[in-house]
Parts: sequence; C-alpha cells; structure tokens
Amino acid sequence: MPTSRQYDLILVGGGIMSATLAVLLRKANPNLKMVVLERLDAVSLESSNAWNNAGTGHAALCELNYMPDDPSGNLPSAEKAISINQQFQESREFWASLVTEGVLGNPETFIHSVPHMTFVQGGKDVDYLERRFKALQDQPLFAGMEFSKDFEQIAKWTPLMIEGRAVSEIAATRIEQGTDVDYGSLTEQLFAWLKTEDVEVLTNHEVRALKKNADGWIVSGKNKDVKFAFSSPKVFVGAGGWALKLLQKARIREINGYGTFPVSGHFLKTENPELVAKHQAKVYSQAAVGAPPMSVPHLDTRVINGKTSLLFGPFAGLNLKFLKNGSWLDLPASIRIGNIVSYLSVALKNFPLVVYLIKEILKSPKQKIESLREFVPNARAEDWELYEAGQRAQVIKPVNGLGVLQFGTEVISSADGSIAGLLGASPGASVATRVMLDVATRMFHEEQNPWMKSISSRVPSYGVKLNDDPGAAARSLSMTAKILKLKA
Repeated sequence: MPTSRQYDLILVGGGIMSATLAVLLRKANPNLKMVVLERLDAVSLESSNAWNNAGTGHAALCELNYMPDDPSGNLPSAEKAISINQQFQESREFWASLVTEGVLGNPETFIHSVPHMTFVQGGKDVDYLERRFKALQDQPLFAGMEFSKDFEQIAKWTPLMIEGRAVSEIAATRIEQGTDVDYGSLTEQLFAWLKTEDVEVLTNHEVRALKKNADGWIVSGKNKDVKFAFSSPKVFVGAGGWALKLLQKARIREINGYGTFPVSGHFLKTENPELVAKHQAKVYSQAAVGAPPMSVPHLDTRVINGKTSLLFGPFAGLNLKFLKNGSWLDLPASIRIGNIVSYLSVALKNFPLVVYLIKEILKSPKQKIESLREFVPNARAEDWELYEAGQRAQVIKPVNGLGVLQFGTEVISSADGSIAGLLGASPGASVATRVMLDVATRMFHEEQNPWMKSISSRVPSYGVKLNDDPGAAARSLSMTAKILKLKA
C-alpha cells in the first residue's frame, strides 16, 4: 500500500459526494490521477448507507420545509421548491446517462418509483397544504400532483394510515413521480466503476492533517498503524460530518465562523408483508414545534437489496458525534475562537430545539410507538423494531457576526479553488450531481482545463431552468423515467 504519492486530486471520504465528483471528472478527463481516502474498511458506510438515511429522492414533492409559511402566515414563492426539484432532476439525468453507458447496472438495484405524499391534520395545516398545492399544481416540474380532503380518497392512497383513524379534518397531496433511492448501492456501483478506470480507492485510510505548501496540499494520516502522506494541488473533502474538522485543519480562511450541530436519528422499521402491502408511498408531515428541519416525521416505503420494508421516524437525539462512527469529542473539539460566537448565538436563539431534543432523548419505546400511531393508528409494538440510523450534521453559518442554523448543503472552498468541502445534510445525496458540478467548476477552470467544457454533457438540464419550459420539463422527466424504469 503506498505511503507517499503525487496525485492531481485527492478526495477525502468514500460517500456519494466523492463518488459523484470522481465520476464526473473521470468522464471529462480520463488522464486525471485521483485517489479516494476512506477511514472505514469499506465505502458507503456512513450517511450514504441505505439504512443511515431515508432514501428519499428529495424533489420537494412532499417535503414541507422547502416551502413553509413565513412568520406572517403567508406562503412564499415556490422558488426554493422548484430549485430543489430541478437539482434532483439533474441527478436523475446523470444516473440515466450512466445506466446507458454501463457505469451503473440495472436501475432497480438503486432506484424505484414510490409516490410522494404529504399528510396533515387540523384546520390550520389543511389550509396551508391546500394553498401549497395551488401554488405548485401548475408548475411543470410538479405536473400530476393531486390534492384531497376526502377521507375515502386518502384511504385509497394510503390505507395503512387511515385504518382505525377517527374521522377528522385531514388533507393530503400525492404525486406519482416520487422515488426511493438506495444511495448505498448507487455509491458502491460508482466506486466499482472508478476502480476499473484506475482511480485508487483506499479504505482504512484516516486523514488527520491537511497542510498547504508551495506546490499544493499534503494530506497525511494513518492506514491502521502505517503513516501516509500524499500530495496534490487539489483536495476535495467529502467526509460528511467530519468535513468541518478537516477544513479547520486545513486552516482556510473561508471556514472561519462555521460550526456544525450534530443530530442523531433513530427509526422504527417493519418488514411485515401485510403492513408493507398497505403502504406504498413516502408520506411526510409537519415537523413538531422546535424540531430541526431534518426531523420532519415521515412514513416511508423502502426497497433495499430487493426487499421492501416500511420506515417511520426520525426520532432525533442530541449527540456530540459528527459521524455515526465518530467521537464524542467531535463537537467540543470543533469549537474555535472564530466560531464560538456562532455556536453560542445558535444555542441562545434555538432554545426550543434543545428542549425538543431532550424530550426526544427521554422518549420511552412505548412513547415512540405512540408517535407512530399518529401516522398508523392500528400500529402494534410487536410489528416494529427500533434501529439507529446515520448521524446528521446541520450547518451553523456565520451571518452578520452571529450564527444561523441552516437547513441544506453548503459548499466551502478556498479563494484559490485548491480545496473544497461540503457541510450540511438534506437534501444532500439527492442533489449530489448539481453540488459536485458546482464544486468541479470552482476547483478546475475552463481557461486552464479545456476538458472541463464537457463535464456537464451527461446532464442536459444543467444551466437550464426546466420549470420555465413545460416541454423541456416533460421531456426530461419522461426520458429519465424510461431509462431508470420509473413512473413518468
């Protein structure tokens, strides 16, 4: 195993982001010498792993936190929801092109059609959902969305959620074009192809230091007990929650003020065939008061390794680790003079969040089943098991001298473009293609690298606003649906 070597690009982290960036760059320039360094003994074991995320193809079809009412109770424009949908469509286009080229195998190994629904109760939320539906129903990227307040209609859409429910004021939206994605399988297939293209993928390589010199970056660490030090003019840090720590070690000015708020997640899961048969959808609802955006309750159909199950959650918890396989010292060790104000201001401004997380931690198994029964009234404890999912690290962003808890994904790059990294969680993997195209353009410039002109050739919609052209939106949805074996 090499301990010292020169590369054109070093990618830290064996998840969906590094895999996507490496494939994009390898397709654009087959001569680029790259290495991927993963600290665990295999790729796709952290957030990209199928059981460490909900597998939602985030397209704002059902997720209310992309279009909440403002503080005055007014619905904002659909711009954010449309943007997220566009970015997921770009991912679909990229995956479709890779299936056609043989990089990815049978689409059914990583993606399935699963309707996306939103379900709400009570007059206030029913009114909100109806207003949201009216704002989206004529948007080309949301074509086919349905809305109903009828008990019997909603029972047809999701019988498991209506059986045993007292008649009350409810509403739901439903759209067929939703997906369930096994990001773990997708990531593994991308890395398998990269290995055939002479991209080194080194596991058990934990990066502990990044140091800039006149020639570029020295990336050093340990492969078990053996030290290594690789060099490259370019470094990408796609290490999930650890990206903050590594970018701090790199001492780039742009990371000053940033922090990370870690949240652990648990889900209830069932493989009972009778229950699975009664629920074929991903159903999202409103988050509890004080809950972080990534803790919106949802009941999901999952298809992993060819087996269908149901997943409910998440049950959030306060955890100091930045990764599932991280350290309890991750959070305290990330505190610097430059970001302590950000951390303190977020703690003071988000006291309801702290209260919510403490309540979540103290929930008994019985109370978690009671939460499930808000979705599945007839749920029996013996049908469901609790398991620990992945760790989520929400971005704390410096704004006007204070910190803001931000929902989404944030790219941090040095002014010279020699190093870039990714902070944040959802929509994460769903928008990996757009985010990595943006990272590539920051790190490699067309003026110096003419091959960069072809990097987006497999993503026809990149740089095009699909929602402004109903014909283009329909063609993109239809084309990717056909190749990926999805419902149009």
